[in-house]
Amino acid sequence: MDSPTSTLIQILRGRVEEQVALGDLDEALHAANAAVLKAQQILSSDLGSIDEFASSLEVRADVLRQLGRQQEALDDYKQAIDQLDNRPDRCNQLGRLHAGYGAIHDQLGHPERAAELWQQAIHYFETAEPPALRDIAALSNNLAYLKKSSGDIDGAETQFLRALEILHKELGPDHEETAAVSNNIGALYQAAGFHEQAREMHMMALDARRKLFGDTHPDTAQSHNNLALALLCTGDKVWARRHFEKALLGFEALGIEFADDLEAVANNYSEFLREEGDIDQANEVAARSHSASIG
Repeated sequence: MDSPTSTLIQILRGRVEEQVALGDLDEALHAANAAVLKAQQILSSDLGSIDEFASSLEVRADVLRQLGRQQEALDDYKQAIDQLDNRPDRCNQLGRLHAGYGAIHDQLGHPERAAELWQQAIHYFETAEPPALRDIAALSNNLAYLKKSSGDIDGAETQFLRALEILHKELGPDHEETAAVSNNIGALYQAAGFHEQAREMHMMALDARRKLFGDTHPDTAQSHNNLALALLCTGDKVWARRHFEKALLGFEALGIEFADDLEAVANNYSEFLREEGDIDQANEVAARSHSASIG
């Protein structure tokens, strides 16, 4: 494959990235179409031309997925996978392609097919040199959600813990991604009735989020609420009340955009207060939520 043509295809793919970053997906798709057409024109048995074609298909599939044109994206992902034909030198790309392919099946409500494709993606990421550990963690997190939705608590825990182990080692405990997975495990344990474990996971997530974002951030406010609910289940009512208050203050500070989140916290807090017989404060909390929702 001649160098000028390869350079043009790479320039076109670079333009796709630029337009996506600007939020202009329609223009990004035009550039992606041009890259695919040019790569297709020079496609041969030469591995370089196959790589350019598969990479251009991947870029276009990603744009189509963002545009909600799922069937077209599926076609591009599948064609790119077929072009690469399990090549050991393209493990990272095959991992990405299977991950994207699986994400569309997840969106279409095909969890079993999504899980199968994500497992294949993990296999490719594990086989890569070096292994793509953060990608493995992200897909393990996705698989955990699927297992949780199907009622497989043990399977979900296994996948969440794998993601947490990787992120804890790779990024440390005080990273946004680590905190997110800690929060997810906390929600799983809370739903399964493992309240002491839920409390510890939510505490870990909150500690990290406060260090990262401070208290006036939606993730931090949500962690305060989640921890409060776990604390109620472990009998720590005074401490739970403090975290409900912090959650309310956090969402109040964030404004009308987070009125729904504020209402959810207020409902949780008000229910607890009524159970405690503190009707006046329960009404006050509900009024705070109502005031925020009308600006």
